[in-house]
Amino acid sequence: MKKNINQFTSIALCFVLMCVSCKKFGDTNIDPTKSANMDPSVQLTTVQLRYSGDLNSNERTSFMMTMPLVQQIAGSYSNRWGGIYFNSPNVMGVLWEETYPKDLVNIIDAVKRTTGVADKTNLNAVCRIMKVYSFARITDLYGDIPYFQAGLGIKAKFDKQSEIYDDFFKELTEASAQLDPGKDAVKGDLFYNGDIALWKKFANSLHLRLAMRLVKVDAAKAKSEAQAAYNAGVFTSNDDICMLKHEDIQNPYEEVGKGNVRGNAVSASFFNGGAVPGRFTTVFLDQLRNTNDPRLKYIVRYYIDASSSTPKNRTDITDQLVPLTGYVGVRPGAYIWDDFLPEISINVPGKGTIAATNNDQKCQLANFLLRFNAPYLHLTYAEVEFLLAEATIRFGATFGATANEHYAKGLEAACRQLSLFPDGPDIPQSEIDTFIQGNGLVAGREIEYINNQLWVALLLNGPESYANWRRSGFPALAPATGISETGQSLTIPRRFEYPYSEEEQNKANFNEALAALGGVDSWNGRVWWDK
Repeated sequence: MKKNINQFTSIALCFVLMCVSCKKFGDTNIDPTKSANMDPSVQLTTVQLRYSGDLNSNERTSFMMTMPLVQQIAGSYSNRWGGIYFNSPNVMGVLWEETYPKDLVNIIDAVKRTTGVADKTNLNAVCRIMKVYSFARITDLYGDIPYFQAGLGIKAKFDKQSEIYDDFFKELTEASAQLDPGKDAVKGDLFYNGDIALWKKFANSLHLRLAMRLVKVDAAKAKSEAQAAYNAGVFTSNDDICMLKHEDIQNPYEEVGKGNVRGNAVSASFFNGGAVPGRFTTVFLDQLRNTNDPRLKYIVRYYIDASSSTPKNRTDITDQLVPLTGYVGVRPGAYIWDDFLPEISINVPGKGTIAATNNDQKCQLANFLLRFNAPYLHLTYAEVEFLLAEATIRFGATFGATANEHYAKGLEAACRQLSLFPDGPDIPQSEIDTFIQGNGLVAGREIEYINNQLWVALLLNGPESYANWRRSGFPALAPATGISETGQSLTIPRRFEYPYSEEEQNKANFNEALAALGGVDSWNGRVWWDK
C-alpha cells in the first residue's frame, strides 16, 4: 500500500525539478522559469519527499520550534528558540522560504498541468489535495499568506486565512468526489502508491482536521464541515494512515549532498552536527506516568550520551537506570545541563561498570522513533478518532459512535501505530485494554482528555501538535519562563513571524498583511482561527 523511496531515478528527477523550480527568483512567491514539458507526477513526488525529507525546513520548524513550543522535547541548545522563546525570524522563516519557491510552485504547476486533461483526472485530484495539505502547514503557522496569486509569476497579495480555509474545503470536497478508480492510474505517489480509495479517505480526513480548527472562531462552520468530511468517508483503521516511508540514510546538512531528501529529516534533526538530542520533557513524562500509558516503556529510553551517536549505535542503559532513577526528563525551558545530576555507577553488559553522567540520566526518544527510515506520519487513524470523539462532544451524536467509543478507538490506534516504525513494538492487547479501561472520559473534561491524548499521538509531528494545542487549548501548558535563560516572551508564542525576505521583496503586499496584524508582525499575535 505504502511505497518505499528506493528508486534512484525518481530521486534524480526530483533534484532536476528542484533546480528548475528555484532559480532566478525575484520574490519568494513567483517562478519566472517554467518547463514546457514537466511531468506532473514527478512534481508530486518531489513535494511529497520534501515535506518530511528537507532537513533545512524540518529541523527549524519541528525540532527547533514547534516540538519545544508544545513541550514535548527540551534540553538541546537547538531547542532554545521554541523552548525558551528566543525570537529568530531566520529560524521561523525557513519553512516559508523553502516551501514557496520549491514545493508550492511545483504543486500549483502540477495542478495547472493536469486540469481539464482527460487522462489525468485522478492525478489532478491528488495534486489538488496535496496542494491543500502543503498550504495548510504554512497558513496555520503564519496566518494570512499569499495563496490565490501564489505561483503566478507576480508579487502575490496576502489572502485572509478565512478565505483560504473556504477554498481548502471546496478543493477537498471536489477532489474527493473527482477521484475515480476506473480512471487514470496515479504515478509518482509515495503516500499511497496511487490507491484511489485511500486518497479519498485522506482528503476527507484532512477535511475533518481542518474543520476542527474552526471550533473557536466559527463553531457552526466547524460542525457542518466536520459532518461533511465524516459523511464522505474518513479513515477507519491504521491501514489507512497517510505516511511516507523514508530510506535509512541521514540527510546531510552540509553543502555537499544538502539536497538529499530520502531520509526522515525530523529524525536527522536530533543528531545533526553531533548536537545533544532533545530529551523528553517532565510534562510529557508526567502525562504518560499519570495515565499508566503502556507506551512509556517502549518510547522512553536511556542511552549513553555521545557526540557521534545515531539510532544505529547508541547503547541502551534503560534497564540499568530505571530501577535506580525512574524516568527523568528535562523541565520545559531548561537545558540538559540544568538540574545537574551526579554520576551513577551501573553495570552494562559488554561494557562493564561505567559512570552514567547527567546527560545519560535524561530520557530520550527510543531508537525506533528516530531511525532515519522511520515513517513520517502525516495523518493517522488515531487522530481521526480523537477528532471524531471531540466532534461528538461538541456537536452531538452524528459521527457514527459515542464519544467514548471514538476515544477508545483512538487510544488503541495510537498504541498500535508504533508498530509501523522499523523495530517498533507490537504492544500486547492486554496492555492496551488495561490502558483504555483506566482512562475513560470524565464528564466536563472530555475535550481536555481527548486532546491530551492527541498531543501524545502527534509526537514527532511538531507543526500539527502546535496547531492542535492552539485550537483546543490542551494540554494546559504553563509558559516556560524563568527556568534557565531569559527568553523574549512571557507567554507561549502563538504563530510564526514572516521572513525578512518577504518584507524586502513583496513590500506593498507585506505592509497590507502587517496592517491586518495591527501593525506588528509578532509571534504573540494569533492566526484567524486561534481566538
